[in-house]
Amino acid sequence: MSYKNDQRQNETDRQVTLVAHMMTPGVVQIPGDVSVTEAASLLERERMPCLLVKDSESRFGLMTPTDIVKKVVAQGLEPDDIEVRTIMTRPVQFIEYDRAVEDASTLMMTTGMPILIVTKQEQPVGVLTARDLVLLPKRCVTNMAATLSIMDGESVGSEHPVTVTRLSHAGASVTSAAFLLPGTRVVLSFSLSETMSPLTIRGTVLNNAQVEQVSDATRSHMSSSGIEVHFTELSPADQSRIKAWVLANLPKSFDAP
Repeated sequence: MSYKNDQRQNETDRQVTLVAHMMTPGVVQIPGDVSVTEAASLLERERMPCLLVKDSESRFGLMTPTDIVKKVVAQGLEPDDIEVRTIMTRPVQFIEYDRAVEDASTLMMTTGMPILIVTKQEQPVGVLTARDLVLLPKRCVTNMAATLSIMDGESVGSEHPVTVTRLSHAGASVTSAAFLLPGTRVVLSFSLSETMSPLTIRGTVLNNAQVEQVSDATRSHMSSSGIEVHFTELSPADQSRIKAWVLANLPKSFDAP
């Protein structure tokens, strides 16, 4: 029994980090006839790693600062006279938000593209870069009691007691008896310590990491043992609190290989 428990704990420690944990939320999309000057201003204003250029219903491209430097500035061209469609990088590589970051890394290596557009049900929702993967945040292993509430419209609906098993400023892994479908909007409430005020963070369920059949002589039901929650509304102050807590607890808590 002890061996099985240890094995299950090791499996929990190795829960995958998903693309949604690492992406920059939001995608700035522009038509292909926008001038490079306008695109450069938009990149600076929005502080995004790239712009998604939609030149037609089926033709997409990326506009990055590197494109502007190499294909316009270095060539001595006038950015006001160049449309982004003429210098955009193609083809665009897309990846679904609930894929593992290892899949994203493999896609980048096989295609040579350091930027991926993240989609959810084929709609762009974020950007993932090679730099994001290099700066992959540690997800601190913990055993923290929490409450997971399901959103009903803009109201908070049913509540479920859960345990946070991994935590970073991007999201959390929790264990729960409740089975929640991907895309379910939730509110996760927990406290980092007895001396700190509780955190209440909105998020989205990415997947149920492990689903197992629980059965014995008297009961038989499906139990969800791992739920990935991606934080969607986290204030800068709360983000800083979680980052500081992870940094303080990581050396003694992060012992997974």
